Parts: sequence; structure tokens; C-alpha cells
Amino acid sequence: MLKLTLTLCSDKIHQGGGVAAPVGGQVFSEVLPYLEVNQGNTEEIEKIEEIQAPDLLGKTIEEAQKIVKERGLELVIENETEKLDKKQAIVKKQIPNTGITIKKGSKIYITYE
Repeated sequence: MLKLTLTLCSDKIHQGGGVAAPVGGQVFSEVLPYLEVNQGNTEEIEKIEEIQAPDLLGKTIEEAQKIVKERGLELVIENETEKLDKKQAIVKKQIPNTGITIKKGSKIYITYE
């Protein structure tokens, strides 16, 4: 839980920086670790691989799932129903489009007919 205490003296009101800086420092020291913000340790930053969105149009959903999985992506079927036959349904639309640069682990949204 974040606790914030602010004390102002009437004779030092014109020195806002003297009050605000310690308070700001306290707030940031408690909030930033909670948000998992990196404190300048650039060697700890993980580089996420970028890849091209695969061409899924005209493929069955079963084929699309295999292609997406092999590339480390996630497939989201927008208009999925209980009666969906993944061996028969054909991908009609995909977002992002084929060839767009995306990060590994991204989602590919499809609709089928």
C-alpha cells in the first residue's frame, strides 16, 4: 500500500521544490517497482524477436493453427462457433495482414467461412 505524507511549513511555501522533490522520490521509489519498471539496467531488457505475419488466407483453420504455433504466435478465431470444423473451415480474413512485421508472441485474428 502506498503511504503519502506531506507536511508544509508556512515560512517555506515559496520553496516548493524542497517539499516536492522528497515526496516525488518517495512516490516513485514505491510505485516503479510495483510497475516493474527497469531502473536503467539495459542488459536486463529482453529483446523480442520480430517476424513477418504469415499468409493464412485460403488455408484451413487446422493448417493456420499449425503455422502460427510454429512461428511462436497465437491464433484468435473471431467468429468461432461450437459447430466449427477446423479441418473444413477456410480462413477468409486475417489481421495483421500477410507480411506485416510483428513481435513473436503476438496474436493473429482470423475469420473463416
